[in-house]
Amino acid sequence: MNSRERVFAVLEGKIPDRVPVAEIWIDPKVFQAIYPGRSYYEFIEESGYYDAVSCFAGIVPPRIDWIDEEKRIFRDKWGARQQCTEEAIPFVIPPARIQSEEDLSSYTPPNPAEPSIINEVSLMVNRFKGKKALVFVGEDAFAAPQYLRGGLENLLIDFKINPSLAEKLAKTVAEYHIELYRRVIREGIEIILLGDDYAGNIGPLISPADFRRFVLPGLSMIVKEIKGAGAYCIKHTDGNIWKLMDMLTGTGLDCLGPLQENAGMDLSLIKSRYDMVSVMGSVDLDLLVRGTEEQVAGATVEAIRRNSPGGRHMLSSSNTISSGVKPENLKAMIETAHKFGKYPIGQG
Repeated sequence: MNSRERVFAVLEGKIPDRVPVAEIWIDPKVFQAIYPGRSYYEFIEESGYYDAVSCFAGIVPPRIDWIDEEKRIFRDKWGARQQCTEEAIPFVIPPARIQSEEDLSSYTPPNPAEPSIINEVSLMVNRFKGKKALVFVGEDAFAAPQYLRGGLENLLIDFKINPSLAEKLAKTVAEYHIELYRRVIREGIEIILLGDDYAGNIGPLISPADFRRFVLPGLSMIVKEIKGAGAYCIKHTDGNIWKLMDMLTGTGLDCLGPLQENAGMDLSLIKSRYDMVSVMGSVDLDLLVRGTEEQVAGATVEAIRRNSPGGRHMLSSSNTISSGVKPENLKAMIETAHKFGKYPIGQG
């Protein structure tokens, strides 16, 4: 099998020749320490580490509208103010772009045919088509309403005192994403990875009832349209999502992950309870940052031993390869996975 076939086998419930390896994001500081001066695409090509390649333009578009470049504050595609950190994901800052239903009624959503996004997708597709599984990293119906409302706290207040606004925001966001994903799938994207975080380490950020009312309808529409357009859908979220699992798996998504096993998300248990869903993960990110190569190699072997028998498992970190990950630990994880992830598991 080549890389693309390996990933598709997992998403289709088949057993590949080896456990595929993928990541949502790999910080340049890490991969350039291993392959100096290389771009992300060059690293993917030259290293042979990964079976999938990701386009991140669905979250941070290539063209940035700076408000204050020195302070790293920009206006995102929704018109919300965000500030960059040292990592890939910025954070929203006030004031809220949408402050009332009246604001929303006159609001124009982003252009789902934004050329900078479509062009970035086309570059990746043309470079890796048929070689790697082609992943577009985007969002669903929970993150962007937070951006538009100036942060999570305001949105949670809306759930209780202005539910109509919260429902309309989710619908607006879902409709944009549906059209965006249709377009990138037509360009050749094969997998949409949805990245909104729903939980902390002890449980969901919102009640199951609020999730069912305010998030699930938009998420379900998005997953249905992705599948209908001929692509696979992977859902990532941090934290412990057991209280939401029946709703999530009921949307028809193909895979959950990366997930945090240190937040109680036992991948092997998910596989046994939800036999139509594959899983992605899970070498602990903190271990990749603080541990030794020997500890990382041991954790990788254990992740494969527990989660890979029977297929339906892609190996990754528990989140992303952030800037604090030791390059030697990344190498140890990948090389161990390639060695010990051959099927039948245990004979590498």
